[in-house]
Amino acid sequence: MTVQTVNPKRRFRGTPRGRELDADCLSELRELLGNEREHSELRRRDLLLEHLHRIQDAQGYVSLPMLRALADYMNLPMAEVYETATFYAHFDIIHDDQTPPPAVTVRVCDSLSCQLAGADALKQALTDGADPEEVRVLRAPCMGRCEMAPVVEVGHRHVNYATQEAVEAVIDTGHFHPETIDWQRLEDYRCEGGYELLEQCQAGAVTVESLMEELERANLRGLGGAGFPTFKKWYFVRQEAGPRYCAINADEGEPGTFKDRYYLEHAPHRFLEGALVSAWAVEAEALYIYLRDEYPGLHKVLHEAIAELEAAGLVTPGYVVMRRGAGAYICGEESAMIESLEGKPGKPRHRPPFVAQRGLFDRPTLVNNVETVYWIPLIHQRGADWFAGHGRHGRTGLRSFSVSGRVKKPGVHLAPAGITLAELIEEYCGGMQDGHQLAGYLPGGASGGILPASKADIPLDFDTLQAEGCFIGSAAVMVISNQDNLRAVATNLLAFFADESCGQCTPCRVGTEKMLTLLERQTWDAEALTRLSTVMVDASICGLGQAAPNPVLGLLKDFRDDLAAQNLIVKG
Repeated sequence: MTVQTVNPKRRFRGTPRGRELDADCLSELRELLGNEREHSELRRRDLLLEHLHRIQDAQGYVSLPMLRALADYMNLPMAEVYETATFYAHFDIIHDDQTPPPAVTVRVCDSLSCQLAGADALKQALTDGADPEEVRVLRAPCMGRCEMAPVVEVGHRHVNYATQEAVEAVIDTGHFHPETIDWQRLEDYRCEGGYELLEQCQAGAVTVESLMEELERANLRGLGGAGFPTFKKWYFVRQEAGPRYCAINADEGEPGTFKDRYYLEHAPHRFLEGALVSAWAVEAEALYIYLRDEYPGLHKVLHEAIAELEAAGLVTPGYVVMRRGAGAYICGEESAMIESLEGKPGKPRHRPPFVAQRGLFDRPTLVNNVETVYWIPLIHQRGADWFAGHGRHGRTGLRSFSVSGRVKKPGVHLAPAGITLAELIEEYCGGMQDGHQLAGYLPGGASGGILPASKADIPLDFDTLQAEGCFIGSAAVMVISNQDNLRAVATNLLAFFADESCGQCTPCRVGTEKMLTLLERQTWDAEALTRLSTVMVDASICGLGQAAPNPVLGLLKDFRDDLAAQNLIVKG
């Protein structure tokens, strides 16, 4: 018998599979972020977005060699790092065969409010006037400054009421840092009774039970959109075994919404006190604040305000953790925000379990909106009856309306819950702009639906608009007039949803794109649009896909004559 011998020599690759790690990039990364071999906490997965921001800020983009170095630095698979980096709009990923972007990036907001104010023509003028080797001009979703439309961001500096001349003047100066914000410092806030509630809570003078009863009497509800009673959220999280966390969602990406920015700019310490009281109520291990990246000036404000608290001994250093969003509207959804806080793509989770049961780091988590916690110190200071004593048409409480569009005085208007659109425009907004007549309005931003002028007498509050296929959401009221093109309104809103869909579920990912295609036609097929809407509402994982058809359904229901007058044919 012949015995075959096997060559004992094994064949090895000369280099590892995949692209070779660039040692210079890794060295540069350690210089930028710190040495992970000496400080192992720098490898925590939840720091991935923060590390990406540092690279983007330092270089103006994120190259693939730098991503490979970051994967090695954090001991993560390159696929996970790449998936996360490419999910978010604010990271410019440059592949090996691509040229880095120009040194200056100009972003023109294309939200509905800015579109009504001439953003399309402005973008075209800026594009035509720019040297593409030096400046790139991009469209960008809502920047949360709708009362000052149109808005342009040059680097990290916003130009409000933007004109071509004003934007080009900023480019010429080369000063692209965020604008300075004049905010209320800790000493001034304490002079008006600030942090008395927090100190009473920590000393045991105010109990969780008594404060929950106070919030229940005030009827304080979640003011980020869902309207869930605040005291009940606290109760449900407290029922779960610790450790627990508290997270504040300051990622108000809903087009037309800017109230959270307003309160953070004017009274950051009142917000922080309410947030810290909320964290105390659920015995949170840490308080996380997730602030949208479109508010760069507020990042500086909140970091300084937190430093003031730590220096005054009001909070333990490191207890309040700031995190930056990265340009993803979907992260306004609470479970998507949790995913983002953990350093992952911000895709909504399937529920149950709810985040109150298994949220941040798989632990029970209280998630609240900025404005919700902002009211807590004031309610305790002035009493539940003070807050609940406001209201009209059978409703109770106060609502902060972010009003934009065709009114003379857009802005954040604090008004009684239940006020009607007609009353809001007349009493708070100075009436309609000259030459414009009310045609319709969006009561809750892009996702809240659309109503005609004939329904401007419906009380604006939670639970009052559902019969009309609408909801108040974050109370982002966008007003349109008889001079506005309704198809342009509809395509603007659906283009936003199609662009912002996280892509996780087919009904939303494909449905928003298909609906946008149908809306761009000269003839609208009402039956096809309605069928598609039903599928999106019934089968989408989260509120983005479920709410995206709302403005279209509203137009088909209440604006048939207006559409016909604008030469748009509706079939079916």
